[in-house]
Amino acid sequence: MNRRDFLMSCGVAAIAAGFQHELFASEKPRAASDRVSLGPKKISVSRLAIGTGTHGSGKSSNQIRKLGMAGVADLLRAGYDHGVTFWDTADQYGTHSCLKDALKTVPRDKVTIVTKTEAKTAAEMRADLDRFRMELGTDYIDILLLHCMPNGTWNQERRGAMDVISEAQEKGIVRSKGTSCHTLDALKTAAAEPWVEIDLARMNPKQVAMDGPPDVVLSVLKQMKAQGKGVMGMKVFGAGRLRDRQDEMLQFHLAQNCIDCFTIGMESQAELMDNIRRIPAASVRA
Repeated sequence: MNRRDFLMSCGVAAIAAGFQHELFASEKPRAASDRVSLGPKKISVSRLAIGTGTHGSGKSSNQIRKLGMAGVADLLRAGYDHGVTFWDTADQYGTHSCLKDALKTVPRDKVTIVTKTEAKTAAEMRADLDRFRMELGTDYIDILLLHCMPNGTWNQERRGAMDVISEAQEKGIVRSKGTSCHTLDALKTAAAEPWVEIDLARMNPKQVAMDGPPDVVLSVLKQMKAQGKGVMGMKVFGAGRLRDRQDEMLQFHLAQNCIDCFTIGMESQAELMDNIRRIPAASVRA
């Protein structure tokens, strides 16, 4: 058994016993700015995405409440200046216009935008596509996800929206598509559904703000990867409840071969720089 296989085989035991830094150490350092190919369309993203929707709902989020629209745009520009070129937004967060502002000084083709829709029907999805592109100030969306899938039958209930997204993908309006899931059943359906190319999954080793036990969720994510799907991690710090264990949470994500990249909802440029600094140190043996 090689070292990587040993590390992964020990993962469940480490979760049960309490996190062990050395167990998840990598052979070489990884960086927030590393380029990762995501999903079958091989969308190029930075390993770290800047999340703009911490406690996001009703067209607002911690980022908007703390920084204002201009401050969020400045945060995105600061990430771009340090190679973090993956911007994570959603209709629910109310941050589309922040990305539009940031794109006034950042080349569109140098960043990757993921946004999310709550549309259920074809008509709702067509309206969202037009509105999203206007709000974002872009002709195309790199990654469009169905947001917060709640159950294992979402792929039946959202088929109208899914068909419109597929049509948009054929026209080059959407480059890649998928889901964010908020239950284990929804995640399992995403793993089995051919339409899904990328999934945004809640994952940390402490089962905080997650859809099931870490070992169970990881087994589903491994199925996704085996099928060629891209996997983005979220809730890295458990919606902020694990911020006192940042290095452990980062190291856990960095060691999982089934997680391509991850998004963190940073609420200041200081937090952004802190995570950029921590990631290489967290990815290797001390």
